[in-house]
Amino acid sequence: MIIVLRLNHRIFRDKRITSHVALTARAFLADKLYYSGEKDSNFEQSISKVCKQFGSKFEVEHCKDPVRFVKENKDKFTIVHLTCYGLNAQNQVNKLKNRNLIIIVGGEKVEPIYYKLAEYNLAVTKQPISEVSALAILLHLLNNGKELDNEFKDAKLKILESENSKKVVKG
Repeated sequence: MIIVLRLNHRIFRDKRITSHVALTARAFLADKLYYSGEKDSNFEQSISKVCKQFGSKFEVEHCKDPVRFVKENKDKFTIVHLTCYGLNAQNQVNKLKNRNLIIIVGGEKVEPIYYKLAEYNLAVTKQPISEVSALAILLHLLNNGKELDNEFKDAKLKILESENSKKVVKG
């Protein structure tokens, strides 16, 4: 199981970025997203609608106390924190495959406790980078690219490959 924990969601400032974190997590085969900060029912409904239309059992849930959540799950999950200051993810990813993971992605400034709670502080580059792209790269490495050909069996709508137009058909 792969859970993504998005820290410190702020409705008006982070609406799109948190949605993109969730959409990326879903498309790259994570199972669930927890988010802390401000509870956002519109965001939750939007992701639920995507899952109903395009498939997936992916879930979104608000987390009031992310530090406690991580501490309570440390014995069942390997805790990974994505940060540009971490170890090279590509060199560490084989240690993480086939494990239950909680992948922490930041919002506003990440509190130092997350660096301490994580078993792995990982970077996909040694440069400042969007949490969306960092998450996509890590999940791609973990999945060996299988998400690129994945089709959700419960999809009501399916996007077809097309060289020059949008093609969506009933699933």
